[in-house]
Amino acid sequence: MKFRCSFFLFFALIIAIGFSSCTHNYVCQCTIKYTGAPGLPDSLVREYTIKDTHDKAKSLCEGNSGSWITNGITTTETCILY
Repeated sequence: MKFRCSFFLFFALIIAIGFSSCTHNYVCQCTIKYTGAPGLPDSLVREYTIKDTHDKAKSLCEGNSGSWITNGITTTETCILY
């Protein structure tokens, strides 16, 4: 009986470690460029932390990427997960 209980506790510990190690802190770095008119600011780089699984963090980070045009000024944001 002791062996069965110990085995169960060991197995539960391994499962708990496995689930807790799935989430990590990742850094999402976004580069923002402005084009279309003189005198616009240089590229900006912003970073923020995402705590999630790798696939979800990558989806959240790269989901911010895109290009928008407002009043003839094109804003391009490119985000990469590190």
